[in-house]
Amino acid sequence: MNNTVQKNMSLSGEPPVALNVIQKLSVVLGMFGLGVLLLATFNINFPNKGLWLSISLGAITAGIILFSYGAYGDKSAGIKNDGVWFKSISSRGFLAWLLGLVLTGFYIVLYFYPQYIGLRSEGGNVGLIALFDPLSKLLSGNPASQWFVYGTLYTVSILAFGIKFIWKHRHNNYEIIRTVSVMFFQTAFAFIIPELMARLNSSEAYNIPYYDLKNIWPLNYYNFEQYRMDGFISSGDLGMGLLIFGIASIFIITPILTYFYGKRWYCSWVCGCGGLAETSGDAFRQLSDKSLNAWKIERWVVHSVLVFSVLMTTAVIHSYLSYDAAKYWLNKDFFLIGVAVFLGVLFAVIWIFKKEELKKDARYGAIGYLAITLGLIAIHYFSGSNVFIFNPETLRSTYGFLIGSIFSGVIGTGFYPIFGNRVWCRFGCPMAAILGLQQRLFSKFRITTNGGQCISCGNCSTYCEMGIDVRAYAQKGENIVRASCVGCGICSAVCPRGVLKLENDTPKGRINSDAVLLGNDVDLLDLIKQNK
Repeated sequence: MNNTVQKNMSLSGEPPVALNVIQKLSVVLGMFGLGVLLLATFNINFPNKGLWLSISLGAITAGIILFSYGAYGDKSAGIKNDGVWFKSISSRGFLAWLLGLVLTGFYIVLYFYPQYIGLRSEGGNVGLIALFDPLSKLLSGNPASQWFVYGTLYTVSILAFGIKFIWKHRHNNYEIIRTVSVMFFQTAFAFIIPELMARLNSSEAYNIPYYDLKNIWPLNYYNFEQYRMDGFISSGDLGMGLLIFGIASIFIITPILTYFYGKRWYCSWVCGCGGLAETSGDAFRQLSDKSLNAWKIERWVVHSVLVFSVLMTTAVIHSYLSYDAAKYWLNKDFFLIGVAVFLGVLFAVIWIFKKEELKKDARYGAIGYLAITLGLIAIHYFSGSNVFIFNPETLRSTYGFLIGSIFSGVIGTGFYPIFGNRVWCRFGCPMAAILGLQQRLFSKFRITTNGGQCISCGNCSTYCEMGIDVRAYAQKGENIVRASCVGCGICSAVCPRGVLKLENDTPKGRINSDAVLLGNDVDLLDLIKQNK
């Protein structure tokens, strides 16, 4: 007989109990692994670096997995968000702020002061980076850099916390499959394959720049810089194939996949930023701001970043093209005219065919298009050796510093415990902005709701990492079609009544403001309208 009795009247249940024995052992194991990395950071010289690195990463991974087993192993499959608002780490308590400071400090050192963790431009690496040298030489043949250290820890985090996520959501096949997907793409496409490709550069036939195959412009805003273009062109068929793949990803692959599956194919199944947010950041998803002001700020900021990215990329490409139309068909003027015509036609098509559907958003699009057009004119008339007063490299490095480093790294990841796990995806990622526009305009994807079954528990809204008030749609029986939705499916996974369902159907009737509270029977609604 179970003698456990809940002694308070709280609907949210008892505060979480202390860690069990398995979790305590896992904490010791994980802290041992982190301790090895910390000792290496303070220049403790380990005699067999490859062995000690394996022990460290293995201990961290095993600690996370063992902790997950201790947390969920003796529980039945189902929703597992017990007591998140009682825990300091997941409710912006002291531990959350401490973790945020540690992560932010690590990112600052990694991005701006790598010499403090052992990077040396002359002579061998020391400290933490030297500990990763054996693994880096095994994969690429080169000594480790701070980015290799970052990539390794990033991949280990997604793999280890991915297993934790799968264990937690093992009742939901969709969550299992997409988590395995992001684990695979991060490990293979973002970590192992680019390192192995670096070995090709030891041959005189190849000068391929580092290429994360799953990163697409504008997320890889640097992909069309002159040194990278020279590297692609000088590397023969392989280099040209990678360049063509990068261009095709923008104009062909991305729109087609988004049409069929929504932006979830990338943001929740492929992207490394999304993968880290979904796995390592899962404990913080409830912290995302659901307020109306946050939504307004999100729309202005993320689309401003997109405009900045378009102009910056255009300016950088423009800077290394020639003026001589007789010598090069793709000269400066032809390129700017081509960009202007393409964007003009694109905006005109959207305005003509989607104006009513977008309503007020169409005006925001007009503002963004006007900003880009004025920017193109400025590039044409005011650029010599400089663009917008700055030289192209300064322009690109400014974007890389503000968006690529500070926003996506320091704030986007370091602030998980404070602002939630999708800060970068919501407010800063230009790739998410482009995919969101495509999803809103012509995708088959939507989340359908069965309003008659909704009990207004609020789980869906609470755990929406993108700050969408899902419950408001569910209560009205209205389809959820939002540009910001990444299709993670958590709202459906935590719904106790099966109200929400992720679907790919036809674009027709996807956005329907008619509320059907009694079961969301669209056929019944049509019948009522016909009999009026």
